[in-house]
Amino acid sequence: MNTKLNHSMSLASPEPKGLSTKQKLASAIGLIGLLILLLALFNTTIPYKTVILFLALGLITMGTILFANDAYLTKSAGIKNDGVWFKSISSRGLLGWLTGVGLTSFYVVLYFYADLLGLGTNGEPNTGLVALFDPLSRLLSGNPASQWFVYGTLYTIAILAFGYKFMLKYRHNRYQQIRTGSVMFFQLGFAFLIPEFMARLNSDSFSLPYYDLKNIWPLNYYNFEQYRVNDFISAGNIGLALLIFGIASIFIITPILTYTFGKRWYCSWVCGCGGLAETAGDPFRQLSSKKLGAWKIERWLIHTVLVFVVIMTTAVVHSYLGDESSKYWLTKTSFLMSVAAFLTFVFVGVMLFKRKELAKDAQYGAIAYFMILLLLIGTHFFSKDGSIFLFKAETLRSSYGFAIGAIFSGVVGTGFYPILGNRVWCRFGCPMAAILGFQQRLFSKFRITTNGGQCISCGNCSTYCEMGIDVRAYAQKGENIVRSSCVGCGICAAVCPRGVLKLENDKLYGRINPNEVLLGNDVDLMEYVVNYK
Repeated sequence: MNTKLNHSMSLASPEPKGLSTKQKLASAIGLIGLLILLLALFNTTIPYKTVILFLALGLITMGTILFANDAYLTKSAGIKNDGVWFKSISSRGLLGWLTGVGLTSFYVVLYFYADLLGLGTNGEPNTGLVALFDPLSRLLSGNPASQWFVYGTLYTIAILAFGYKFMLKYRHNRYQQIRTGSVMFFQLGFAFLIPEFMARLNSDSFSLPYYDLKNIWPLNYYNFEQYRVNDFISAGNIGLALLIFGIASIFIITPILTYTFGKRWYCSWVCGCGGLAETAGDPFRQLSSKKLGAWKIERWLIHTVLVFVVIMTTAVVHSYLGDESSKYWLTKTSFLMSVAAFLTFVFVGVMLFKRKELAKDAQYGAIAYFMILLLLIGTHFFSKDGSIFLFKAETLRSSYGFAIGAIFSGVVGTGFYPILGNRVWCRFGCPMAAILGFQQRLFSKFRITTNGGQCISCGNCSTYCEMGIDVRAYAQKGENIVRSSCVGCGICAAVCPRGVLKLENDKLYGRINPNEVLLGNDVDLMEYVVNYK
């Protein structure tokens, strides 16, 4: 007889069930695959590298699949978040912190100490973990592996394996099935395989820079540096087409798709960062802070990053343009004037047609606009020999790459999944999310509609919103959710037991309906009855 007292008054046991025998076996299989990679990391001599590499990756994938099958296929369809707040790894417990420290340490080594992974320098061959991936890299691109190839391979395996797990968990929801299949497809094809195949086309007379076709400025902030532009142009029609595609993605493709579908077309269907967050990061989505203070930090921080990347990119392009209009069709001055004119066009249009909808946010937009304008004017008067003010253009780019591209998006953005939730980078730092959010807030047809009369205030929607939106507050009022930060993942609608929430694309008119429903405790209803008579 169990004499242990259970003081909980919950109808469901607060103690999560332990792993089943099959889940323990699946975990052991996956850990064996990881052990092989760890042995390679410590320079253990491994024969038959090709076979051993595929064995390790296969064991990791197989372990994840077997674990997911037993976790979800043995239960009826429907989202199960059993004991999620009582598991150490998903409630900021000891396992969560250890996982966070492990992921963070990996990213620090990846970005700053690649030699510890075995990356060969000064023409020396690779060793350790990087050498283990050499056969796969040579098979795809014909080149030896780099630390980025190792990372890209593991990143893709994670999205595919955990994507399968995600699809089993949400197998009753068609929307989740389709969008998860989409991020798996884009990661495998556009982010991993196609760039490697493109590298095979390179020769002494033809060279294309590495290009993840689904990465759009400002995520690929390096795409308009001089050496890359030169490489695109020297590659002939193919390179020129890629350069034009990159520009068209910013000014044509992105606005059209965001107008039609909202930012979810990219953040939840295409983006690799979002793909990893949605699949491998799914167990941590409830850790995203819903506090007002977090929302204020989010708004200031993400738009500060956007201002930084706009100035940095402008400075980099400005640094390699010429001054003489007789020799160059695009000079330094004309480029700065073009950027200023475009920003002015956007700012004036927003102030004229959307100021009422933005409310106080219009003030912050005005501050950002004038800040950028002043910096552009300063760039014109205080730039000399590739320097902007007191900084080299390349220094600005490398500073951004270090602080935002490495520390924020990598070390913090992914390493802090078990601590701050799975969308830390997307929520607080991604400049692409800021641009798409601006477009979504102003002119997209996308919104999440709510039926306040059906809401039972269970709080599932707010709990599992990875972007920290208090969805329940909107649902209780029957107010449409039109937020810049919303990535349209649809989890709030999927976990709602009453069908209160629905993702929709409709006419712009009436999209924002901030009027609150009348509650008996807030107003004197008899007054409305008298006035009606």
